[in-house]
Amino acid sequence: MSRKFEIRCPIYGFIELDAWERDLVNHPVFQRLRRIRQLGWTDYVYPGAMHTRFEHSLGVMHMATMLFDNLVARSRDLLLDYAGGEDSLRRARRLVRLAALLHDVGHGPFSHAAEELMPFRDESARDRWRHEDYSASAIRLKMKDVLDDHPKNAFRIRAEEVAHLLLGSPASGRDLAWRPIVSGQLDADRMDYLLRDSHHCGVDYGHFGWQRLLDTVTAIKGEEAEGLRIGVDEGGWNAAESLIVARYMMFNQVYYHKTRVILDHHVGEALRVLLPDGQFPSPDRIEEYLGWDDWRVLGLLAEGQGGEHGRRLRERDLFKLVWASSPYPTPRERREIDRVRKLLAGAAVELSSERSWYKPDKADIRVRLDDGSGTKPLSAISPFVAKMGFFRQARFYAPAEQAEELRHRVDKRKRRGTR
Repeated sequence: MSRKFEIRCPIYGFIELDAWERDLVNHPVFQRLRRIRQLGWTDYVYPGAMHTRFEHSLGVMHMATMLFDNLVARSRDLLLDYAGGEDSLRRARRLVRLAALLHDVGHGPFSHAAEELMPFRDESARDRWRHEDYSASAIRLKMKDVLDDHPKNAFRIRAEEVAHLLLGSPASGRDLAWRPIVSGQLDADRMDYLLRDSHHCGVDYGHFGWQRLLDTVTAIKGEEAEGLRIGVDEGGWNAAESLIVARYMMFNQVYYHKTRVILDHHVGEALRVLLPDGQFPSPDRIEEYLGWDDWRVLGLLAEGQGGEHGRRLRERDLFKLVWASSPYPTPRERREIDRVRKLLAGAAVELSSERSWYKPDKADIRVRLDDGSGTKPLSAISPFVAKMGFFRQARFYAPAEQAEELRHRVDKRKRRGTR
């Protein structure tokens, strides 16, 4: 019998690992996640937010396993037929655990604060590499031995397969059906980070009915091109709604907090000074990239490096908010944003929520109806989801010594415009 290991978790109690997974956790690429904070410099706003990608990744594996097991328990015949038997289903479970555990190994220093310094993959399209691309590269180039050649790899799962699943590559074939467990509308990633970030920040905004969601999650047969989809039974639509509400509230109150946003800006600008050529190396230079973590950056900042923005971080001399639009600007307000942008050009930095990592889901969660008539999108059942708009707030920041004068400039223009 394979020996099991347990890690205590503040969210789930204990997370269980087997010998292979323990070796993956002990690998230097995964251990690096101890040195990558989950929420960057958010502890300057919420002092408890000192948790790391390390504990989050363990949590995602645990949540993904619960999602998978509940899906199988509630849609067993459909999934057995799709997978092609018990062995294929057990293999899929292992693949999902591996992908969930390793999904974030490519995050840069201070997590999302670093993403605008990832190079363009195609200069003509101005499309940047994403942290998922670095995760896939790290798995392929640095973790191949502990994946492909591990003695406990009874299913002969290859590093390439894990990387393909994380990227949503068509090369995953039928295994692509399992990707929504790790990255989708009801994925383990967001379910864990909402619970974990809420816990460490000391707020209630990220709480949702996750146990009920697990109890009602179901596999839904899609169109030929879709394969399988993950949805909920009708009795779970309120739990699915609560997940969407929690994500919105955490963005509004934590992830897009006015001070956290400017901290990310200062970190990004300091990194631009610290990094060779002002950006991270591309994913094919993964060894060089993985050498950058929070500890290295903090050490350089402590030595006085990082330029003007490094100094501001050391002294907590942060830019101040000059002006902000409403979260949901009307067409008239959007014209006002354009006017303020022109008025403050060169004097203030604009940080818009539209540039954030947070985006509303393009696809809707499917709800299986109790009467057997099929499924409906959640937005057709929930008035809140149907009317939920995209947070589009624009904010303008400037050095503290200039902020007051710029506020007067904006106010003066507004008074003149109302005459």
